[in-house]
Amino acid sequence: MAPFPGSGLAKGLAVTLRTMTKKTVTAQYPDVQPDLPPRSRGVIGLFEENCTVCMLCARECPDWCIYIDSHKETVPPAAPGGRERSRNVLDRFAIDFSLCMYCGICIEVCPFDALFWSPEFEYAETDIHELTHERDKLREWMWTVPAPPALDPAAEEPKEIAAARKTAEKLTAAQDRPDERQGEQP
Repeated sequence: MAPFPGSGLAKGLAVTLRTMTKKTVTAQYPDVQPDLPPRSRGVIGLFEENCTVCMLCARECPDWCIYIDSHKETVPPAAPGGRERSRNVLDRFAIDFSLCMYCGICIEVCPFDALFWSPEFEYAETDIHELTHERDKLREWMWTVPAPPALDPAAEEPKEIAAARKTAEKLTAAQDRPDERQGEQP
């Protein structure tokens, strides 16, 4: 059957009318914040207390966008007669997000869990030089990092926790026994 003249136009208008009557799904972004998936990658947050200035993140970064400065500080001995120790103190930790490619290698190689993904994504700047964020800004983003997902309730308990629980139960039982013996003695 041959299409009659103007059938394409009629089909196009039908599609237009059908979509005009449906509710829009456009999210008005600045007014309505998007629902992000859990553990989404936005920006890197720094937990400064865990950073030992080992420089692994800066060495492994393929873009060389992490800048770390530190100095050595002498710590007095913990006990009399002990020796003094030296430790690295973090002076500067900065990430240049104009260079960062958000690969997450720095977060993966950090042995002390000092770097985390934060879901914050609104950190645009008008000048490219302002995209280098120092440790105070990275620390602010650390507090927006969501808690890790809960463990699987059906998972087997880790050996370390099981051993610690058994030791604690033995200590509790040992502490209860002397109390019982003291009550039995006249």
